[in-house]
Amino acid sequence: MKSALIPERLIKSREKLNLNKSQAAELLGLTPIGYLRYEQGLRAPSSQMLKIIALTFKTSVAYLTGETDDPTVDQICISREENAYLFELVRDLSTRDTAQAKRLLTYYKKLSTK
Repeated sequence: MKSALIPERLIKSREKLNLNKSQAAELLGLTPIGYLRYEQGLRAPSSQMLKIIALTFKTSVAYLTGETDDPTVDQICISREENAYLFELVRDLSTRDTAQAKRLLTYYKKLSTK
């Protein structure tokens, strides 16, 4: 697994969300200078920070590090505080067997297309 952030991909991901550098820094809990160093390639984020960046910028670590050219998000984070109903649903589904979860997802998709 690669761990080196590709600055151009970080910039592209930020711009896709219409964020300026200061806004990005704030969302990530960084100083503007700290964030700018990532975009300039002067500093490499830790693996934990890479995950936070990917979640915040709605992309994947694999995209940010060049393992894939697909910027599609591959993880989501749901907090009980932000969305209690969705949190409970995902928590409940994660304890069920895979076949049952697939049936529920198929049912949901049928309902949502009507």
